[in-house]
Amino acid sequence: MINFLDLKAINKQYRAELIEACTRVIDSGWYIGGNELEQFELGFADYCGTKFAIGVANGLDALILTLRAWMELGKLQEGDEVIVPSNTYIASILAITANNLIPVLVEPDLDSFNLDPNKIEAVITDRTKVILPVHLYGQLADMPAINDIAKRHNLLVLEDSAQAHGANIDGKKAGSWGDASGFSFYPGKNLGALGDAGAITTDDVELANTLRALRNYGSHEKYKNIYQGVNSRLDEIQAAMLSVKLKHIDTEIDYRRAVAAKYLEGIKNQEITLPSYKDNSHVWHVFVIRSPQRDALQQYLADNGVQTLIHYPIPPHKQQAYAEWNELSYPISEKVHSEVLSLPIGPTLNFDDVKKVIELCNSFKY
Repeated sequence: MINFLDLKAINKQYRAELIEACTRVIDSGWYIGGNELEQFELGFADYCGTKFAIGVANGLDALILTLRAWMELGKLQEGDEVIVPSNTYIASILAITANNLIPVLVEPDLDSFNLDPNKIEAVITDRTKVILPVHLYGQLADMPAINDIAKRHNLLVLEDSAQAHGANIDGKKAGSWGDASGFSFYPGKNLGALGDAGAITTDDVELANTLRALRNYGSHEKYKNIYQGVNSRLDEIQAAMLSVKLKHIDTEIDYRRAVAAKYLEGIKNQEITLPSYKDNSHVWHVFVIRSPQRDALQQYLADNGVQTLIHYPIPPHKQQAYAEWNELSYPISEKVHSEVLSLPIGPTLNFDDVKKVIELCNSFKY
């Protein structure tokens, strides 16, 4: 079986370093809010090109708490509207509704899968306060165009960078384009922890300070609570693991790009639409093809020993969680969700296995 992603093999590469980091934390006797967190935050901010990184428990909390912080700072209020892609993973939308804000769904560009800037201004109203672009699958949304729209309409920009660690446009990385950005370090991400973890990047010192309190019960000083906060702290062990993995992320991205290049060059089947990308800035968190015969193709690959995944099978507006949207129509998103299929990709995927996947894709007939 060719696995979609072999996390055991990925982490085995750094086993000695990970054990050393874990041992260091165990022996320190300090497990929350210590030196490991501080060092990772400094390192990740430097990597992204921002002044601050604030570690939190997971990627969803990164988005929820950023919107919440802007509410505490008077920049948002309940009922304000947030523009978000209609084909994103549901976490992007959960973060909006968790703050009693209103998601405004906008269709993606079919080629890039990312928020289409040409469709944004048509939905801006007096209540619009935030654009939340999602850098889906490892490629940045058109941030120059989105930032231009935001500037003209005095809107905040919150990047969802959960799948885009290291992705860039002209060298400017994910996490440094918006007013703030939320990252996930779920184990399967390009920068993955050994458990749940997340972070927020920003250049705004006031936002950073507010977030540090909100993640810690609303407190900067023990037993003095400024806000009605939450417990969403990136612990010392995960911070130490991430500092190890951060040292190797660019090497892993280069390998992913090499795998993607082989797929792009080798897959010739007219039943399959290959992903579109600009230059070499894509970090290929997942390699997503499209096919009208997606389900048959997935079964064919499975029958021949290739594991694939679907990111994602059901669009947000068709989820039971948002039943009030179920009758709405977003035809581009619906087409995307019915056709996408993610092929195996990762920093330990054998090139012989890549060749086999290519051969199977090319031999598929419906």
